[in-house]
Amino acid sequence: MTSDHDPDSFDWLDAELQDTLDEDFEIEFAEPMLSMELRKIYRSQHPEMLDRKVYFRNLLRLQAELIKVQDWVQHTGAKVCILFEGRDSAGKGGVIKRITQRLNPRVARVVALPAPSRREQSQWYFQRYVPYLPAAGEIVLFDRSWYNRAGVERVMGFASDDQVEQFFQDVPEFERMLVRSGIILLKYWFSITDEEQQLRFMMRIHDPMKQWKLSPMDLESRIRWEQYTKAKEDMFERTNIAEAPWYIVEGNDKKRERLNCIEHLLTKIPYRDVPSERVSLPDREYKPDYERQVLPDDLYVPKIY
Repeated sequence: MTSDHDPDSFDWLDAELQDTLDEDFEIEFAEPMLSMELRKIYRSQHPEMLDRKVYFRNLLRLQAELIKVQDWVQHTGAKVCILFEGRDSAGKGGVIKRITQRLNPRVARVVALPAPSRREQSQWYFQRYVPYLPAAGEIVLFDRSWYNRAGVERVMGFASDDQVEQFFQDVPEFERMLVRSGIILLKYWFSITDEEQQLRFMMRIHDPMKQWKLSPMDLESRIRWEQYTKAKEDMFERTNIAEAPWYIVEGNDKKRERLNCIEHLLTKIPYRDVPSERVSLPDREYKPDYERQVLPDDLYVPKIY
């Protein structure tokens, strides 16, 4: 990785920061419609949040490394599969967004499956996930995965005790098969405190731009906090295998959560710089007899701004 103390890296980061600041601020702007009271409550509960400038400097540095990972994956035909699990509102989506923000969507894609259809419910449990696994030269990020069975399906009664037990017996071997096939499999659990989840749910309730994130299942998870805790503990005990261990990301501070997760996953992928051809812009061809047509005004989007 590039050293924090390399002057050249600082010059590059300063230029990149200026060029992308508007886009990054737009993504980070998390309180557009909140009342002043809720803003004060949130800030009072997070007195030691990571400095914004430190956060953006490191985020850009890490995203530059992720591009190197992408180039290495394409060059070598590697297959990377990353699972993101955890409490509702624990920050999975925010981490995924920062990982993929500057990557090629044809290489790095996010899988977030809806509830299974009636047909899918009759299939072998892992069958609906298999088509989304990475092929050579691909990175796949699962925003929730087959571990739904060990969490929400178990706690909410969508799966029977026998189905849950069968899952626990099958999943270690399923994941060993994935690893033996050459897939780099990483499993992250995002953890927040009871108090932090309640605060984030309150912010979603009062923020019109985030209300879509709050589903009836999320509200039910508040009631069943202890049941989810027990399910999580059982899941760790029975699925934390040497070939695919769990990694817990503490998420009460979203900015630290994002940086820590990306830093860690970079250490788990054996990427390196790969050779690349120097790109040169070819000269445009000019044909003196070509005459550009004038298009009708109604084809153009009105210039309101």
